[in-house]
Amino acid sequence: MPSNKILAEKQALVADLTEKIKSASAGVLVKYEGITVADDTALRAALRKAGVQYHVKKNSMIGRACEGAGYGDLKQYLTGMTAIAISPEDPVAAAKIMKEYADKVDTFEIKGGFVDGEVLDANGVNELAAIPSKETLIARMLGSLMGPLNSFARLLQAVIDKQGEAAAPAEA
Repeated sequence: MPSNKILAEKQALVADLTEKIKSASAGVLVKYEGITVADDTALRAALRKAGVQYHVKKNSMIGRACEGAGYGDLKQYLTGMTAIAISPEDPVAAAKIMKEYADKVDTFEIKGGFVDGEVLDANGVNELAAIPSKETLIARMLGSLMGPLNSFARLLQAVIDKQGEAAAPAEA
């Protein structure tokens, strides 16, 4: 039986992870097996750069944290070696990075995840990863708004140029 000190430490870790999951916009559970140190280092660097928190914990601890955060359905994916990537702000960042990594390494696979209060299976996480980033979506929207505005500006300039040509011979 664990001592009270160890039990208190574990409870604090679970409480901290629960808060991170509650405040996150999305998260991904992955099978964390058969990866090299170099690959793991590259993965963690990419996650850090995107602002994604990455934790390798015992399944029981992740399960308690998920249950405490309202994602109890994720417990079905907690078998084998599991890691969780939590994205506090960008709902697609964790899914994109994990899918990219899972495509490179055969033994690394996506188990499930969550986004905006909804539990996703592996297919749902892969669909989430296919969504363009926020910056790309904003650029596309601005591009679609600028197209008609540019056409309208060219039309107005053509009218002004035509009126200028018609007025020029009358003055001469």
